[in-house]
Amino acid sequence: MLGDLQEQRCSLLLAKESEVAISRPLTPSDMKLPHKLKDRVRSKTRLKSARRVRSGVFSEDIIPLVLTSKTQEIFQCVIDQDITDEQPYKIIKKEDIINDMKARGGISDFYPFKQQILDHSTEEFLVALDKDFKYGQSFYMVMNETMKDVILQSFEQKQEVKQKDEDEEEEIFFRDFRIKSWTDLGSGIEIEHEKVEESPTKVKFMISRIRREFGAPVVFHDRNDAETKDSYMDCTSYQDKNFSIKKLERDIGIQAICILEESSTQTVWTYPRNACTQYTPSEFTQEEKDEILQSEALNTFINSVALRFEVALQQNEIMDVFYDDWRGLSDEDSTFGGKADCHLKEYQSFTDLLKSQGKRISNIEWHPIILGLVAVSIVDRVTWDDRINLTNRALRTHSYVLFWNFTDPIHPQIMLEAPDDIYCFQFCPTDPNIVAGGCKNGQVVLWDISEFSGRLQGNLPAAKPDTVKSNMLPELDPTPRFEVPIAHYCGVSSIEHGHKTVISDLCWIPDHFEVTKFGVPCEIGEGNSVQLITCSPDCSVLFWDIRRPKARVLTRQEKQKMEKELPNPEGVPDTFKHLDLYWKPMHRVTLPKVSSTGEFSPLKISMKEKCSEKVYEKAQLNLTKSKGGSPEYGTMDIPSSRDLTRLTEINTFLFIGTEDGEVTSIDWQIEKDVDTGKMTTPRPTHCYTVHDGPVNTVQRSPFFRDIILTVGGWTFAIWKEGVTLGPLVHSACATKRCQTGHWSLTRPGVIIIGKEDGNIDIWDLLEKTHEPSQTQNITSVSISCIKPWIITAKQHLLAVSDDFGTLHILEVPWALRHPLTQEKANVEAYFDREVKRLEYFEMRKIFRTEKKEVEEEDKPPVEAEVKAAEQVEDELKKEYGLYLQEEKKIIFAQLGKV
Repeated sequence: MLGDLQEQRCSLLLAKESEVAISRPLTPSDMKLPHKLKDRVRSKTRLKSARRVRSGVFSEDIIPLVLTSKTQEIFQCVIDQDITDEQPYKIIKKEDIINDMKARGGISDFYPFKQQILDHSTEEFLVALDKDFKYGQSFYMVMNETMKDVILQSFEQKQEVKQKDEDEEEEIFFRDFRIKSWTDLGSGIEIEHEKVEESPTKVKFMISRIRREFGAPVVFHDRNDAETKDSYMDCTSYQDKNFSIKKLERDIGIQAICILEESSTQTVWTYPRNACTQYTPSEFTQEEKDEILQSEALNTFINSVALRFEVALQQNEIMDVFYDDWRGLSDEDSTFGGKADCHLKEYQSFTDLLKSQGKRISNIEWHPIILGLVAVSIVDRVTWDDRINLTNRALRTHSYVLFWNFTDPIHPQIMLEAPDDIYCFQFCPTDPNIVAGGCKNGQVVLWDISEFSGRLQGNLPAAKPDTVKSNMLPELDPTPRFEVPIAHYCGVSSIEHGHKTVISDLCWIPDHFEVTKFGVPCEIGEGNSVQLITCSPDCSVLFWDIRRPKARVLTRQEKQKMEKELPNPEGVPDTFKHLDLYWKPMHRVTLPKVSSTGEFSPLKISMKEKCSEKVYEKAQLNLTKSKGGSPEYGTMDIPSSRDLTRLTEINTFLFIGTEDGEVTSIDWQIEKDVDTGKMTTPRPTHCYTVHDGPVNTVQRSPFFRDIILTVGGWTFAIWKEGVTLGPLVHSACATKRCQTGHWSLTRPGVIIIGKEDGNIDIWDLLEKTHEPSQTQNITSVSISCIKPWIITAKQHLLAVSDDFGTLHILEVPWALRHPLTQEKANVEAYFDREVKRLEYFEMRKIFRTEKKEVEEEDKPPVEAEVKAAEQVEDELKKEYGLYLQEEKKIIFAQLGKV
């Protein structure tokens, strides 16, 4: 019985391997000659598989495969790693193969056999390594369950035979042993002390170049090792002051004894004596006194000075004429707020232990109407350089914009919910109830906070107790929890039609014009700000309109989605329901480079036009509206460009700072290309790379609209729009990076720069331009944003945020908020002188270039020395003679050694 089963198994195995049906059972003679039978079947198998490979027809049970390295990594069947000689196969689920074909489509290696895989009812397939190319490829896949079991059994038998042969070749005897438990005899403490643990803080090294070599072309050259000493380059070390460690504690010995001192001097000693003098005072007699009092001269003198004497007495009653005014002024200025004081004083600080923990503040905006209300956006603490390493990080559900009020420094007034981190946001200049923000994923978000206007103005309580029970223990949280209202976003742009990366800057278009889809500025009818501009490092600037777009034909999916829309359970306003998830940009501006191919990647933008003087009245009128949002935006239609009046006096240039430290200016109006006939953005006329890092600030002066401040890397620069010769002022490289900057709102010549070491540099251009006039430390970490604001004429505040999520409100002293006499005119004259300096420098540069060209033309050409043929022949003979002499010396030296 056992022999019959063995015969049947062997016949079935050989039939499956050869892919031919065995029509007869094996005879005893065949069993006696198993090697011949196997060779016969294998030869037939190779012949048939070769024919099938050449004809392109394969068996339905075995499919040859070519698996690329990517497919091997996906299914964990990498050769010599997952598939080895001991286990040359892999079991793959049918579901995984189908998912791979859906994900990669025609790129998948299983796609040519898609129909065969779907027709088979097998849930798992065997993929084996075809090391000998039996089926024509490197892998083959078994579709039949019976054949799969037979092949797996054959692999196991081969492994057992191989294992048995190895065991027969070498016998290894193992001795029984028992694992004992570890008994600490005192060495565990030493082992713990000797452990090497990684320090929590790592030292970062930064390699930099000399400032004068920034932007210079790199030139490589060959170097001979024989010419260099010891064949290596010497890189001498130097002392870095940043790593100098000061000893805080020191063991010294002190002996408490009296200090003895011996001194001597030579002096002339005199004996003190008492002295006295007697004298008699000289006085008028009574007769002389009466005569003087009755004299006419005295009466005349008294009458002449009586009036002045009365005025002096009255002045003495009003003020002290003997008071030292200079000393009084110094005593008055010694306190904070005096004229002599110039230091910033912390007025308030805000931080949220839940939302701001481990985050940084990316943007600060003061409310344009409500005094003492400031909003900040909270994002992850990630630098621009490290952000690319976190692209595979799991996305968070929500991010928030916090509104802080001085009346409640513990709890935010409200929080604006966003789908992703907000890196920039702004209040609408004509309607402060509308807030627009730019997300990290490239979407533009709109909020309507008109429902919370009463709460923000202080008409409602700052917060109410939360009725939900807290999970914390009562002794750990003795104070009642407060519920902060959350304002949900009521409109978000379409993610596939917006920016591809983070929106780095956003600004509203002023209320006196609007932009068409071709970038043409036209007159606006309503007089409200309804358009905004966004920029992103994806090399584009987009224009958006918050009004209702033109009616379009909806697709079937959009109609089904609108029919399935449920009522709003969160109470989100319907102000921008017409834009939610369908909002697209109306105009796109590309940023081609000046001379080379490629495009600029903008981080910050600035436009010269600003809102009209009546924008404050419009904003206050919209702020006092009743609750319920602003439904008029849904009823406003975007007018046709034919019905609008074009404005020619509008400045259509954007001043841009890029991610590579470049500064340029580009026109947002598109023009027709002469060569191709397409509508394209014109190339900029100039571009300067003056910053050694990303430009994080581009801001215009509040006093001169054509003066722009840019901050990036270790420097800042001041530009004048229209001057293409370079920056008016370019600071020297600082010891720490400059993170942000801002102009003073009241002093035209004062600039505030925030740095990565937590310091604030205050530059006064009228005092000195080579170094800051004042440096003050605000925090221990990097400063992220700076935003000044004027509360009253006597109270100016400066909002400063850091990378710990803390918002510091500083009070600006009198010296930094009160302008000097004729300061604006003096600063304007300084900028004019700098423009003349640049023009003179350019003129001298051109003059020197022309002079050099003229000198080279006048210089006589160098005549080549012509040698006679005989002279050349003599030199060659001399060189050949020297060569023969050297050859003889070498031959004799070799013979001498032999």
